[in-house]
Amino acid sequence: MADNARAKRLADLIREVVAEKLQRGIKDPRLGSRVTITDTRVTGDLREATVFYTVYGDDEERAQAAKGLESAKGVLRSAVGAAAGVKFTPTLAFVPDALPENAKNIDDVLARARQQDEQVRSAAAGAEYAAGADPYRRDRDEDDEDGDGSGAASGGAGEDADGGPARA
Repeated sequence: MADNARAKRLADLIREVVAEKLQRGIKDPRLGSRVTITDTRVTGDLREATVFYTVYGDDEERAQAAKGLESAKGVLRSAVGAAAGVKFTPTLAFVPDALPENAKNIDDVLARARQQDEQVRSAAAGAEYAAGADPYRRDRDEDDEDGDGSGAASGGAGEDADGGPARA
């Protein structure tokens, strides 16, 4: 089992070699300049490599690029073997990267959230609180605090002369 640093270095090398070979070495019109290598991952035993790619275009161009990558897999693996100098050249598996689709989905969700926020803002523009401006309940009226004899400071019903609760 190889260490993670070695697998990471090999993955980086594979990404660079495959991208360079696709750009300059393979003359397949299905690949062209539309294919971008986004990431590469290598298993811990350095036997298999997964190459993630994106294709800018419609579904037909993506399907054609997938076929082109499958047909160029042997040439690309030979180029990786020559550049890596390892005992066993990893097998290559090409997987379309879902990053552009995920980014589009996130953008759509954020746009819907902004639209809903704007609707809430416009609905709240002229709204008032359900319980009024001061939603807290008051046990006493404002008049009782003035000391007119009916408030707590006057020793009214329910209190003894010291201001404590009355005992029966």
